[in-house]
Amino acid sequence: MSTPRRSTSSTKQTRADKPIGLPIEVLNRQRLYPIDTAHAASLAREVLHRIERQDASLTISFIRDRQMRQLNRDYRGFDKPTDVLSFAYHEGEEFADIAALEGETVHLGDVVISVETAARYATELGLSFDREIDFLVIHGTLHLAGYDHETDHGEMNRLEKKLRKQLLR
Repeated sequence: MSTPRRSTSSTKQTRADKPIGLPIEVLNRQRLYPIDTAHAASLAREVLHRIERQDASLTISFIRDRQMRQLNRDYRGFDKPTDVLSFAYHEGEEFADIAALEGETVHLGDVVISVETAARYATELGLSFDREIDFLVIHGTLHLAGYDHETDHGEMNRLEKKLRKQLLR
């Protein structure tokens, strides 16, 4: 078995006077579609910076439908693939707030993206595959940061649209 391709954003870089932040690990566990892992890491890092979560890191994994179907069945009870799942390591804001106050790194969890489902959705929506991946990275990152479009009366959706406008030109 080959080693998955990885990319991480670095904590040592700076941009203007803004630190890039903690590492974002990206694992490409599929070979069906090319993935710009450095771009995915950079985009997730910028989302965290814009929502003032520079203290946080996360992992993004790209997989195929078969693995996503298994995850969706095991963790959500749906026997079908989906485009993106977010697995938070710590539920609720209390842990993250305590860790941030103590200056500790907070690993928010994992964003898992199915490239096959993303490609289908991109076609249905008239988007490029890369643009759909960008949308899913933003969406999954916001979920790990505690946003929930199912319960927040549109807050996450509004923030997601704003970030898309700011970060994806």
